[in-house]
Amino acid sequence: MSKNGRVVLAIGCVVIGMFSFAYAAFPLYRLFCEKTGYGGATKQAKIASLEVGQREMTVRFDSEIEPGLQWEFAPKQPEIKLHPGEPITVYFTARNIGNKASTGMATFNVTPLKAAKYFNKVQCFCFNQQTLAPHQYVEMPVTFYIDSAIEKDKDNDDVETFTLSYTFYTASGK
Repeated sequence: MSKNGRVVLAIGCVVIGMFSFAYAAFPLYRLFCEKTGYGGATKQAKIASLEVGQREMTVRFDSEIEPGLQWEFAPKQPEIKLHPGEPITVYFTARNIGNKASTGMATFNVTPLKAAKYFNKVQCFCFNQQTLAPHQYVEMPVTFYIDSAIEKDKDNDDVETFTLSYTFYTASGK
């Protein structure tokens, strides 16, 4: 193979590698964040027998919509009080205020970042495309708990409030 042929082959391999990495980046980043709590991501969990703690904590809810997505999106309640280890289900509502079907997908984060590793989501609408017909209204559940191990973590003694934030973005249709 000539020198030019090797250069073309090398560039082709780099281009294919870049596209492959770009395709895999989102799922790999999401998995990394869920496992480590990095960037305010919560861990995906299953409810087992949980030890319920003594400390009362507050979880506030925040919702945003990307400009251009013709939806209304909000938590049904602005905040709740709970004890670590207590599983809770809350609901967010969404309504397509446009005149045609549209699809959105939510991302989330949890603050404060230093305590996000204790926030465990069991069920969530995030990262799943949601298609709403014109003027359709839906309620979307989120089930979570705060690990009672937070009560033993002296670095988080000052954490009394978490904020769970969701942002809906326009997504391509299903």
